[in-house]
Amino acid sequence: QVQLVESGGGLVQAGGSLRLSCAASARTFGTYAMGWFRQAPGKEREIVAAINWSGRRTYYADSVKGRFTISRDNAKNMVYLQMNSLKPEDTAVYYCAADLDANIMDVVTTETRYDRWGQGTQVTVSS
Repeated sequence: QVQLVESGGGLVQAGGSLRLSCAASARTFGTYAMGWFRQAPGKEREIVAAINWSGRRTYYADSVKGRFTISRDNAKNMVYLQMNSLKPEDTAVYYCAADLDANIMDVVTTETRYDRWGQGTQVTVSS
């Protein structure tokens, strides 16, 4: 029933910016903890950022802290990842994910807690 669709990926030069979007088809989106993950070639999937129901609590991986910003608009069933000062090391497939049974203050950083995943969007940063 819950579908997640990412968009906004593409090719960008180092130092540039991209904004990823994730659209959720669910009336109860406002009660989901959400996260962004990425998987680079030859590497395992890793968490990038996470956000609670209201958007007031967030988590960022050390590698993106200060450069990326996660946000959400519950009225539009959308979650975003603003990526600034992009580096070639950021090249990966980016996925959004939803934890359907999270509580109000939960910022979910454990991959296995997430219940639904999008198909991913490719981000390529050239040097």
